[in-house]
Amino acid sequence: MTEPLDRIDDLPPGNRRVAVATLVDTRGTTPRKEGARMVVGEGGAVLGSVTIGGCVDAQVIEEAEDALATMRPRLLSVDLGDEDAWEIGLTCGGTIEVFVEPLAVGDDADAATRLRQRAREHAARGGRAALVTRLDGAGAKLLVLDDGRTEGSLGDAALDARFADEARERIDAGSGRTLAVDGVRAFVDVVAPPALLLIVGATHVAMPLCTLARVLGFRTAVVDARPRFATRERFPDADELHVGIPSELVERYALGPSTALVLIAHDYKYDLPILRRALASDIGYVGLLGSTRRGAAILALLAEDGLDAAALARVRVPIGLDLGARSAPEIALAILAEIQAVRGGGSGEPLSARARRRGALGGEGTPR
Repeated sequence: MTEPLDRIDDLPPGNRRVAVATLVDTRGTTPRKEGARMVVGEGGAVLGSVTIGGCVDAQVIEEAEDALATMRPRLLSVDLGDEDAWEIGLTCGGTIEVFVEPLAVGDDADAATRLRQRAREHAARGGRAALVTRLDGAGAKLLVLDDGRTEGSLGDAALDARFADEARERIDAGSGRTLAVDGVRAFVDVVAPPALLLIVGATHVAMPLCTLARVLGFRTAVVDARPRFATRERFPDADELHVGIPSELVERYALGPSTALVLIAHDYKYDLPILRRALASDIGYVGLLGSTRRGAAILALLAEDGLDAAALARVRVPIGLDLGARSAPEIALAILAEIQAVRGGGSGEPLSARARRRGALGGEGTPR
């Protein structure tokens, strides 16, 4: 989902301060959602969630409003019942910790807000960063960039050096977590470039694909050789829109693990050179619109060029999950569902079927 901090401008005018609540730790079984975040504005507006709603979020909102009134951060420890635990991926009751931090924003931005902004700006330029927040005291922060630079302090030079090393490991791992160093606990929040959805073909499917991808937090780029189709009127939600030879335009982009490539121009002259380049990279997802027969023909041509079976198996054709899609928006949803499944390591099967297989539901679908 889109980062709530990136949507502060969506709050009603006059919000000069916000309270940021971050899920920093879960205990009970395997933790899954550290880093989930909620923003509460001065007027009571809420962006995001630390769980999926319910009594836990209601309690956090109350604490956030109090933090705004006092401008003092606090670390909350919340005991969960079984139902609340299920909401965040725990199989039974446990405990979560939420760090609630008041921040000044806009023209009155404080040092902590400026460090967050620098981390996001660095990520927008393709870099990675880690923002380390001390969970005791006033929430002191240390910004660690992947180019070796640091800014801010946790209050002690030796502690900064230790946490900077830990933060660099978390940057390499690609995920944040709460760490303890020399008896001091801090949450390491990894800030990475937004995932890129690169769409080849400004078609009727590409239009809802861009809109849906934006909701999921993707940066979107659409390329096509036809200026009549690749227009801002058709693609108001695209971050980038380029007209030209698609294979040459795709060369501008780094095709890495956070990139999803969708080829929906339905033109083999574009598909083949782009697929050759994509399959030589460590791109995270490659999907090709078309029937099984068309897909087999494209893959056969690539095989003649020397691509092996392992490389060809990375191309998902027909594209998307089987949702019974017929219309362009439905096809777009099926494509994004498959991309999310690949990125998140999901199977794409119904969760209810998995629950029944594991015996969590009875034969009639009622909880045991």
